[in-house]
Amino acid sequence: MKGITNERFAVIRRSFPIYLCALYLILEVVTIWHLSKGDHPKEVNYFQITADNGIVLHVLKTEPSRISLHSINDNVVRSGTNGINGGFFWGNQLLSIAVVDGMPVSGSPKEYGSGWFNVKYARGTIVYDRVTKIVDVQRAASVDDLHITDAANFWAQGGISMNIKDDSNWYRIAVQEEGLPFPDDERLRSGMVYDNHGELYLVVTSTKCTADKFRTAIKESIAAGELNEAIFLDGDGSSQLLAGNIELKGDGRPVVQMIAVNGE
Repeated sequence: MKGITNERFAVIRRSFPIYLCALYLILEVVTIWHLSKGDHPKEVNYFQITADNGIVLHVLKTEPSRISLHSINDNVVRSGTNGINGGFFWGNQLLSIAVVDGMPVSGSPKEYGSGWFNVKYARGTIVYDRVTKIVDVQRAASVDDLHITDAANFWAQGGISMNIKDDSNWYRIAVQEEGLPFPDDERLRSGMVYDNHGELYLVVTSTKCTADKFRTAIKESIAAGELNEAIFLDGDGSSQLLAGNIELKGDGRPVVQMIAVNGE
């Protein structure tokens, strides 16, 4: 080591473990910072639960005021936005209502495929009235059918009614009246749920199951005794979730629309 005295070299050798410790601490801080970028957004509570029937539910719990609906034409995970997939679609056309403050997320009002209509059926639609702060499910064929206080101050997400409190008739209504696809197949499932306090739960399975098993898992595992109502969303390969570093890609396909959860 030209230019370094023997005494100086001895000091460096003795100090080398200290340098290693300092480097280790720096790397730890950088790692923690990097992982924190994937943490859940503020005011969003993610949890995973396995129901008694074995169905694994991934859940984002949030306030309805923190929900926004977006047209993404991509996989939810690739979008980089925390949330889950939205309603049904075909190609690049939305077949479910998806409207924010009077504007459909994928086109113009009253335009087919824009998110203005629940195509073919009057279907269960979760509506949040920003004026009254009330969440409810309304069966509607289009935004024109919705009961809201201010046509420019609400959001509405279409799906298919679960009728959580009607075990005798829910299946008939969902399948025969609202056209739930493949109810008896073992498929990935998604849904949107709210409780008696108006809290929202966005739910995606990582377990393939029938519509009945999915509904049962939700009834038994989410807000037990306080659950108010829910809707089925699009499922199978479209069942997708991003919650920080939690990623469910479905089969990797793009979806037209997602339900996003905003942080502070």
